[in-house]
Amino acid sequence: MEFGVLGPVVAWDGEPVDLKGPRHRAVLARLIVARGRVVPAAVLVNDLWADPPAGALSALRTFVAALRRAIEPDRQPRTPARLLVTEGPGYALRTDAVDAWRFEAAVQASLPPGELLPELLAGLGLWRGPAYAEFADEGWALAERSRLNELRLRAVERVGEARLALGLAGEAVPDLDAHVSEHPWREDAWRLLALALYRSERQGDALAVLRRARETLVGQLGVDPGPALRQLETDILNQAAHLTPAGSVWAETASAYDRVVGGTRARIESTVGLLRNLAVTGGGGLETARRHRLAAITAAEELADADLTARVIGAYDVPAIWTRSDDETQAAAIVAAAERVLPTQEHPSIRARLLATIALESRGSRSSRAREAALEAEELARGLDDPALLAFTLNGVFMQTCYRAGLAPERDAIGAELVSLSQRHNLFTYEVLGHLIRLQSACARADHTAAGEHADAADALAARHELPLVGVFTRWYAALRDDNPESYRAAGALLDGAGMPGLSDGLLPLALAAHAIRHGQPIPDADYGPHTPWVKGSLNPPPGLLLETYWALTAYAARQSGDGQLLEKAQAALAPAADEHAAGSGLLTLGPIADFLR
Repeated sequence: MEFGVLGPVVAWDGEPVDLKGPRHRAVLARLIVARGRVVPAAVLVNDLWADPPAGALSALRTFVAALRRAIEPDRQPRTPARLLVTEGPGYALRTDAVDAWRFEAAVQASLPPGELLPELLAGLGLWRGPAYAEFADEGWALAERSRLNELRLRAVERVGEARLALGLAGEAVPDLDAHVSEHPWREDAWRLLALALYRSERQGDALAVLRRARETLVGQLGVDPGPALRQLETDILNQAAHLTPAGSVWAETASAYDRVVGGTRARIESTVGLLRNLAVTGGGGLETARRHRLAAITAAEELADADLTARVIGAYDVPAIWTRSDDETQAAAIVAAAERVLPTQEHPSIRARLLATIALESRGSRSSRAREAALEAEELARGLDDPALLAFTLNGVFMQTCYRAGLAPERDAIGAELVSLSQRHNLFTYEVLGHLIRLQSACARADHTAAGEHADAADALAARHELPLVGVFTRWYAALRDDNPESYRAAGALLDGAGMPGLSDGLLPLALAAHAIRHGQPIPDADYGPHTPWVKGSLNPPPGLLLETYWALTAYAARQSGDGQLLEKAQAALAPAADEHAAGSGLLTLGPIADFLR
């Protein structure tokens, strides 16, 4: 049961609402245009008659009564109407059963291509002619007719987009070709048609369509094609890689997976694999992975399945280089979940993954538990023939090898083993991690030849495997090497949208403060975020790659203030790194630690 307006007449349940004349249909159409709002009786009268007769209001009530009988034939006498209601000074249509509204919802739906395509085709199938065709000359219908016609054109183009996303380029061509012939001013339609032809291995036809688009737009409208069409022509001529339908492979695979996998447990476990891959894309991908990871763990725990929970926690083996958490609250929740499930697990590989997770998510912690978990995980992994597991546990050990100054050589050994292990077993993300760890250690030794080699190796792997976050760290190393405020500012711009607040918060001001100290300049007034206590001089910095930097800052502040006791404590903490530079982060430097020990 629905009201139809996407056709030659207004209809109810597929039958024309004719009754005694066209004004019945006009009343119904006018109320549909109002989209549920009350239309005053006086407005209806003026819309129905150019020169309303004396009995117009009475006639309107008669039309309304007749319409109510037609659309609610089973309503008992003297019971209130449910669909065409009287409210205040007029009438309103209270129903969702209108084909135009269903069509509009389909066009505006945000769904995966596999779900969107049938919705759009069903919506377009509701059209049986021009909208409100019977009332084409009525002023009250003009805006709605125009709006619906624009939505119809957009729907045809969204169908083309969905077919392209699903790898159905050949099916998209005929409808898009007819569409541009009828509506040649639609540049996006020309673009979709050319792309569909290109993906159908018809490169010549695609270029011919783009030439036809240019000729049509210039000849009929006197305008040149927009940047999207011009860029597409260039990309087709160059056979640009991004034009290939990789996205359709993803969409088809996801659609097939949805059809085949129905179990909640399988879906939860598979989600973690997707989140793991998403995390290394950086920016929004990393933030999304972080946001949904804890939800997946919680969902597994709610099923009261300890084995599933353990697998979900341990499967997120994303390499981590920075020693401050991006979300400390979430990290604590993950550690707590891992500790809860750990006693239920006896298999050494699962235990190793849980322990490595505890070590990684406890970065920056002063608790001895995190380091104990890291070493136990490594011991278990070395007894198994699982290179990926060993790499994961070594990452946990690395994260807990920043508890005192002077441990850069230990971290360098971990990085060297990660590079060697990864090269033997094609663990490219951990190979990148190993190079970045060795870069940091080389910076602590002020060996910029070695640091540069590891930066170049990491960048080459990142380019080959599409790992955009790597460039953040190598660009910051380049700024450290340049020792130039502008270089630091350029590197700082890469942190915008990188999805790593644990790294980015206060880092640029800290780097500029370090530069000022090295060059005998006053420390700038700035928001140093989490680094503020140590810029001002404070004891007991947390473990991490900035540990030597924090102690050096404390020594500097103590010297500036004449606090001999604070200076003595800072120098004692720095003494094990006397031969190193305060640059073990690979991001910024305060120069030789020996300078702060004098």
